Amino acid sequence: MTEGPLVMEIDIVVSAPFMENTLIVSRSGSKECVIVDPGLEPQKIVALVERKQLQPVMLLMTHGHADHIGGNKYLRERWPDIPIVIGAGDANMLTDPAANLSLMFGLPVTSPPADRVVSEGETLSVAGLDFDVLEVPGHSPGHVVYVSRQTTPFTVLGGDVLFAGSIGRTDFPGGNPRQLVTGIRSKLFKLPDDTLVFPGHGPSTTTGEERRTNPYCGD
Repeated sequence: MTEGPLVMEIDIVVSAPFMENTLIVSRSGSKECVIVDPGLEPQKIVALVERKQLQPVMLLMTHGHADHIGGNKYLRERWPDIPIVIGAGDANMLTDPAANLSLMFGLPVTSPPADRVVSEGETLSVAGLDFDVLEVPGHSPGHVVYVSRQTTPFTVLGGDVLFAGSIGRTDFPGGNPRQLVTGIRSKLFKLPDDTLVFPGHGPSTTTGEERRTNPYCGD
């Protein structure tokens, strides 16, 4: 019997105060899931995971800013064996509240350290899904995105790189606007136009829509 196309299910938990998107990613028919960029309201993440009777097998970060790692400590206490994975260039931000920018807001946030770091060119296989790792710095020094080429259309777990009608901020320490735009154009815009992008804030979009209309990085 020929298997049908792989279907990826993505649930989104929006966490205050920065309205950050935590993605709960699973393969249809499987109970294993990946929690991407756990935000500052981890109780909401746990409630969704438990309601859907999912089993988290990884905490996966696109980058190390506080609003994307703030739930790690709580979730690690809930699921002690779950590994934390982040791009190599941002790994130090997990344990350093100055580097992850939480100190500037007067509410220091730390996470357990990374169990694994990933870099450009690697393929991350987890929960029955394969993700190609692309480094797209500029919002943070070690920002990565995760691309699934198993789905139709392709799917990008994008963090704070490319938004619907915008791009990630580059005025934080380690930001670089030229580097960010170059990365978007040379890597994300090389993907098919119907590639779905799930960003760290706001609604999903496609690479084609942003290439055509985005005022910061489009044609």
